[in-house]
Amino acid sequence: MSRVYRVPLVLTPQEEGGYTVTSPVLPGLVTEGDSLEQALENVEDALRATLELYEDTGRSVPDDLVQDPDAGALQFDLLLPAS
Repeated sequence: MSRVYRVPLVLTPQEEGGYTVTSPVLPGLVTEGDSLEQALENVEDALRATLELYEDTGRSVPDDLVQDPDAGALQFDLLLPAS
């Protein structure tokens, strides 16, 4: 299994509609969406791009974000909008 990350996110509603998504622990992670669902869907691509940028520039991802999938249970938070 590949690396697993647990990344805190901040979803900020925008006046014109939609949401901007950032992370307080990965300042380069920024994405948005016209709806909550779309914003959450865009997070995976934004995270991949941010991790690639960290690797390309020699920056370390904070150790507490990386989970070892072989060490046991994985922790995650799930945001599900009510329909």
